[in-house]
Amino acid sequence: MPDVKDPAPAVSRALRVLTVLGASPAQPMTLTTIARELGIAKSSTSNLCAALEQGRMIRRVEGGYVLGMRTAELGGQFALQFHQIREFFPVVEEEAELAGELVQIAAHDDLDTLYLVRYEGRERRLGSPLGTRLPLVLTATGLAMLSAMPEAAVEDVLARTEIPALTARTSTSAAAIRAQIEQARERGVAIDEGASTVGVTGIAAPLPPWHPADPMLAVGTAIPSAELDPARIETISAAILRVAAALTNPLGAASRRR
Repeated sequence: MPDVKDPAPAVSRALRVLTVLGASPAQPMTLTTIARELGIAKSSTSNLCAALEQGRMIRRVEGGYVLGMRTAELGGQFALQFHQIREFFPVVEEEAELAGELVQIAAHDDLDTLYLVRYEGRERRLGSPLGTRLPLVLTATGLAMLSAMPEAAVEDVLARTEIPALTARTSTSAAAIRAQIEQARERGVAIDEGASTVGVTGIAAPLPPWHPADPMLAVGTAIPSAELDPARIETISAAILRVAAALTNPLGAASRRR
């Protein structure tokens, strides 16, 4: 198969600079290291970094370069294009059962769950930082999204995903994941009992796209497993389902029922 010609090499290289820096957000990266990662001359890398710095996409600090403030602005603007996220905070605040919890919305991006926004309740909770990616099959939000997808799409995800064993409770077989997805369809919520984070249980429900071009989303909470019993799980699940219902496009829901 012939190579596809890059229509804008400079833009592609600039995007690769952002990707390289994003892969190591806590550590500045020197010009030499960036050039080595990109496989291009240091002089060319310097020009790319200068342009990105001028646009506030990256910034120079002691020890090298890090992502700039403009990337955060763009991330926020990206999230706010979705109706569910614009309405998220007031809807969650109306749920007394979730007032002290961490509640998040995540998006489906190919094989991953991408966390976009979070509501932080009164208690300090462990959740996934914004922008975090985790395999769909290992999170409650991911399983919730898979439960709302056509079977062919689920099989495609399972066929292409290498399932890492993040904890002792991670299900690494496709059959076990299929069973979790089916349980989520029956209950309306997906429950991850420590598969991605030790000692943390996730409970999530799907948020179908508000508009046809939107990605699948899910809303969920993460709670220390030690604080949960079956009754509490049912209570939290019901609250998450109410939030999901409030954030679902009623016209879209009506069309799906036809």
